[in-house]
Amino acid sequence: MRTILIIGAGRSASSLIQYLLNKSEKENLHLIIGDMSLALAQKKTNNHPNATAIALNIFDENQRQEAVQNADIVVSMLPAHLHIDVARDCIIYKKNLVTASYISDAMQDLDDAAKEHNLIFMNEIGLDPGIDHMSAMKVINEIKDKGGKMILFESFCGGLVAPESDNNLWNYKFTWAPRNVVLAGQGGAAKFIQEGTYKYIPYCNLFRRTEFLDVEGYGRFEGYSNRDSLKYRSVYGLDDVLTLYRGTIRKVGFSKAWNMFVQLGMTDDSYIMEDSENMSYREYVNSFLPYHPTDSVEIKMRLILKIDQDDIMWDKLLELDLFNSNKIVGLKNATPAQILEKILNDSWTLQPEDKDMIVMYHKFGFELEGEKQQIDSKMVCIGEDQTYTAMAKTVGLPVAMATLLILNGKITTPGVQLPIRKEVYLPILKELEEYGVIFKEQVMSYLGYNPDKKFN
Repeated sequence: MRTILIIGAGRSASSLIQYLLNKSEKENLHLIIGDMSLALAQKKTNNHPNATAIALNIFDENQRQEAVQNADIVVSMLPAHLHIDVARDCIIYKKNLVTASYISDAMQDLDDAAKEHNLIFMNEIGLDPGIDHMSAMKVINEIKDKGGKMILFESFCGGLVAPESDNNLWNYKFTWAPRNVVLAGQGGAAKFIQEGTYKYIPYCNLFRRTEFLDVEGYGRFEGYSNRDSLKYRSVYGLDDVLTLYRGTIRKVGFSKAWNMFVQLGMTDDSYIMEDSENMSYREYVNSFLPYHPTDSVEIKMRLILKIDQDDIMWDKLLELDLFNSNKIVGLKNATPAQILEKILNDSWTLQPEDKDMIVMYHKFGFELEGEKQQIDSKMVCIGEDQTYTAMAKTVGLPVAMATLLILNGKITTPGVQLPIRKEVYLPILKELEEYGVIFKEQVMSYLGYNPDKKFN
């Protein structure tokens, strides 16, 4: 039996584990699923004979190294900052490693050692990052192989609630780490390049500047800019491209509403609010508003945000029960962002019967034989339920597929890497189609659809 060690049995691991268990008999696999919570790891094994659950404390060096040493390949589904100790163990015991996380500086520093030992450290092989890289590189390389010159690349991705489960005014529920949603866009200005000019959007304006996107059968969406759209310019081979923009997808109207929290300061994570444990939701809101001897919290809120009582923005705030004086925050030494996350979790948690949705949208502008053309590539994936979500599927399946390809010697390039080589993205994108992760590509006239145009 070939042993795969999976560290971390959280939400993103459900589809990953299911895929590998389904392949385990044919591929002669045994899964060791390690998590701080033995009960959670046992739940994910589903009593399968080819899976063993273990309680694994990754801060216990001896326990962690023993688990790594006994595996043929290691999959880390831990939070990104916890991968590095596992990665160093993989160097020591000469094990290949797969993660879905961005390549950190510490991980990149292991590149020489990984190559020296002929080890594959595959990172950024989830959804975003992951499927976005693979689907983009496939089309970019096809354009270049035909002699085309890239002049525009825009890429958007979002985790949303499926239409049949979309039952709140925000058209949104948490499908991933809520904290990441609350803190999105912070830590510096968003930067991108547009028609050859560098552009910057400070956090205070980020949710005011959106782009509209239409997806057939699902309506209109909006996208706001990711923090650093230029990060992959060289990685994608787009150093000369005139427009490069990466953004996050939401339903239309979300960004304008979210900007209310930004302007009030509720998304700030840099300081602790006094006596937060005993604070009511209403007191939390009032703490961001000016004092007035007679005006209510509601009136002050509408005045400072310049919204009318019959405005849909006001209805969105009321829906969150923000002004409830009986609901208590109950978090010690909490930041504004942590309290906001707690409040939003009351309304935006996926229910057992809820389905989520992933939308990814790429635009490729290029010049071929003197003519400007555009290809739009769109993917929509709907989850099954609260456990086997579209998010878990699109994060976990590429990780699982890459793991098996490495085990079977189909991916051979050593070093710390992301999935931009054909040996990685071609087989994974093809297999993902079997699981409903399908990109539909349309050839456009430049910045407009032309149904008669063919890209040969």
